[in-house]
Amino acid sequence: RRPDGAIEYLGRLDHQVKLRGLRIELGEIEAGLRSHPGIRDAVVVVRDGRLVGYVAADAAPDEAAVKTQLATSLPDYMVPSKLMWLERLPVSANGKLDRKALPDPEWESGAGHAEPEGETEQAIAAIWRDVLGLQHVSRHDDFFNLGGHSILATRMVSRLRQALAVELPLAILFETRTIAGVAAVIDRHGRGDAAAELDAMSDLLDALELPE
Repeated sequence: RRPDGAIEYLGRLDHQVKLRGLRIELGEIEAGLRSHPGIRDAVVVVRDGRLVGYVAADAAPDEAAVKTQLATSLPDYMVPSKLMWLERLPVSANGKLDRKALPDPEWESGAGHAEPEGETEQAIAAIWRDVLGLQHVSRHDDFFNLGGHSILATRMVSRLRQALAVELPLAILFETRTIAGVAAVIDRHGRGDAAAELDAMSDLLDALELPE
């Protein structure tokens, strides 16, 4: 309430968001990031429909190690798809965190880029680029590290069915995670009636707890 009696709406102070039907407290994720050795401060936002964590540290932390630690205390859907390292978090003129000044996440492939090989990998890569909204993907990129999640994984399986005439169990994408891995499964078992040939693997993977 301002001195003149008017009420000024500032928005949510707890930064709770709803993502893919799930309510998420961003502060819980930020606290988990700050507990990692070497990370001085952290903030988490939603960009492009995905969770992105910005961490301030003297040196870039091991993204995989940080995510692994978060997964021990948070559900999979609260683990950021991408971590961005900054020397310090941006602040406004009055010293408060400036969320609008946070850089856009880098979804593209980084070092170690390897072009998809062969017809199957190239077909899968084309679908990945379209579904994930990327210009380039490596044959060894992890689908979920590029911002993929369960809904996009379902879309991927549907697109693969249309493009390659293959009934690929959804769980296999969570298990193999890379273009090279998915292509190897498809080429190993053939196209067309691949669902019947993959029944044994599908049954085995059904027991997996799929991440969001």
